[in-house]
Amino acid sequence: MVKCPTIKNRRGGPNGQETPMSIAESVIGIADKVLGKFIPDKTLRDQLRHEMNMAFHEANLAQVEVNKQEAASQSMFVAGWRPSVGWICSISMAYHFIVQPLLVFILKANGIEVELPEFEFSQLSTILMGMLGLGGLRTYEKLQGVSREK
Repeated sequence: MVKCPTIKNRRGGPNGQETPMSIAESVIGIADKVLGKFIPDKTLRDQLRHEMNMAFHEANLAQVEVNKQEAASQSMFVAGWRPSVGWICSISMAYHFIVQPLLVFILKANGIEVELPEFEFSQLSTILMGMLGLGGLRTYEKLQGVSREK
């Protein structure tokens, strides 16, 4: 029998605060409550919980393989989409916080009134914070000594 990786609510992040659950952990937690209400047989409930954990584990492994294939690709359109999103976010942030205000200041100082385009920053910040968060989690793994090095 294959040993099922157990997904638990991780606690005890930096400085002792609780770390958020992943989507998989949330779904498994909700499904586990539903199983507990509708399936009285503990053995069957444990078997279904095991199968659910295995399904999530296999999906994660499949995604890891896709990520490896994308990263190994020589095509810029396959391997380059993540860096391009990062660069677009960086350039957009530079425009939003540095270039646009500086241009407005310089133009107004020279008596030129102009309205430069602005964009909705909340959507960009959601993407950027997600990307930075993923990088931050990787850094946290390395600091805790739990990352797998090849």
